[in-house]
Amino acid sequence: MQKVTIKAYAVKHKLSIFNVMKMIKSGKLKSEIVEDNGKEVTYIRLDEATEAEIKAGIVTIEKKGEAKLREEMKMLSNEVELLRAEIVALKKKLY
Repeated sequence: MQKVTIKAYAVKHKLSIFNVMKMIKSGKLKSEIVEDNGKEVTYIRLDEATEAEIKAGIVTIEKKGEAKLREEMKMLSNEVELLRAEIVALKKKLY
């Protein structure tokens, strides 16, 4: 079982230190506090089961970006349909 600091864990999973601290406080991550050179340092204990669970729960930027792009695409498609309907209505008025 490996031990890493909060900062190293945050960098590894591309999370903020604040989010890692929240995960520790909520009990999602197992941690231990060790006194190192007179300072208390929190280490996260890594094991395969929790790592797989955490990786599945993390929403990556790519996933967020994809969802946002799909939403914008849907909005633009609706806008195009409205514009086409308006063009058809204007053509009918002219002829």
